[in-house]
Amino acid sequence: MSLSDKIALVTGATRGAGRGMAIELGAAGATVYVTGRTTRDGRSVVGRAETIEDTAAQVTKAGGRGIAVRCDHMVPADVVALVARIEAEQDGRLDILVDDTWGGDQWIEWGKPLWEHDLDNGLRALRNGLETHLITLHTVLPLLVRRGTGLVVEITDGDDLFNSRYRESMFYDVIKVALTRLGKMLHHEVSGHGITSVSLTPGFLRSEAMLDIFGVTEENWRDGVAKDKFFAISETPFYIGRAVVALAADPDVARWSGRSLSAGQLAREYGFTDVDGSRPDASRYFEDAYFGDKKDADVAAYR
Repeated sequence: MSLSDKIALVTGATRGAGRGMAIELGAAGATVYVTGRTTRDGRSVVGRAETIEDTAAQVTKAGGRGIAVRCDHMVPADVVALVARIEAEQDGRLDILVDDTWGGDQWIEWGKPLWEHDLDNGLRALRNGLETHLITLHTVLPLLVRRGTGLVVEITDGDDLFNSRYRESMFYDVIKVALTRLGKMLHHEVSGHGITSVSLTPGFLRSEAMLDIFGVTEENWRDGVAKDKFFAISETPFYIGRAVVALAADPDVARWSGRSLSAGQLAREYGFTDVDGSRPDASRYFEDAYFGDKKDADVAAYR
């Protein structure tokens, strides 16, 4: 799946799914602009140590060309400057937009009803998780529209299965359902310009933060199953990265336009695997073992 002639932008690529997607695009040969707020010179309010420069270096090491650009996607002027840089450096060309900004976990007060949730925190999460996507699309889409081609991937949390169920926080639920809807409905605005738009979700993601929460590393991640049996269906950030590469390399990608997709679903379609050779399908596993009546389902059957 060669993308050696493609220019990609992955927003929110400092860590987690964003980093995994950027690196996999690089492994396929793409030039990848990676944006975020944490640099080697300063951290964002998230407070973690991962940086966009480190992501860009890993993209280059994987075989592509990584370009780190500090950008706060809540600030329209930052995104305008980002687009101007891509226009200048790539002669106005952008083939792939992966819209992955989030950074709102710290503002979500899980388990609280709407009227008890701190309003400022909830609205801040909305700005981080949804407003950033709208600002990015409004500013970046003209690059793709002018060329009459491209792929837009809206990264969310949960496919249509999860979006039919409440996720213990009104603010979080609204954000993620809206992102799924955004990727699907954008199809109606961009398909006439030769652009494919989808929403895409990982499963149970073993991000850097999630590994810390479970007190494990990627090398011994299975020890985390003792804390939560559903961790057994988890996946690396590279899995969703391979899903994005598969979409970007598919000459018939327009068949997916307007769809809500998952990494596990696309693994079955395109035949890629996670780094350990497995194909985790978290959506099916949760449907059966968490929401359904197969409480003792063998997780191996879903990998």
